[in-house]
Amino acid sequence: MIRRPPTSDAGQAFPIYITVAGGLLFLALAYLAVGQAAANRNGAQTAADAAALAAAQERRDQLSGAWVENLLDPGKWQDIFDGMAEGLAPSCWRAEQLAAGNDATVLSCNADGLLRYTVDVQTNKTVGDSIVPGTETKKSRATATAVIEPRCGFNVPAAEPEEGADEEAVLPTLNCKGGIDWELDPEAPDGALPQPEDLFDVHLAD
Repeated sequence: MIRRPPTSDAGQAFPIYITVAGGLLFLALAYLAVGQAAANRNGAQTAADAAALAAAQERRDQLSGAWVENLLDPGKWQDIFDGMAEGLAPSCWRAEQLAAGNDATVLSCNADGLLRYTVDVQTNKTVGDSIVPGTETKKSRATATAVIEPRCGFNVPAAEPEEGADEEAVLPTLNCKGGIDWELDPEAPDGALPQPEDLFDVHLAD
């Protein structure tokens, strides 16, 4: 009678262990690749958001400065609140500065109208080596738009003083969000006047 050698359970299970371990390792590497790509995309979006906000804030500050310069000429106020003023300089240099601070490069920066900036950025770093082919050279891109919104309105300018009357300037009252009214004094120092953040909101577009 021929006897067969006893079967080794360990010998049969070993290939299964190898297969399972290999599958788990592949899944771990795949999750790592996904995480690397997500982190890179998040970095690109953070850089784009910061860059768009910076460009818009730079324009807001310029408009606020123009308002202070024309404080005694209320006839120009509405144009300034609408984004129009003489001597405005380009604002996208601030977008480039903030993007660089977030390890990204501005690909485009455009004023979409007078009170809106859209910025497209690309990360300087690649996603990195992974099991997904091509990630070692792939960079992430993102776009963001920031909007400038006036916070204040004003009443109709006072009528011209009658001839021979005291010609002390009377300025309109600024009625701003939050129920804040500014009674403006032409003789007040700049620090006592509304600041850029009082005159304009800057936020990312929805």
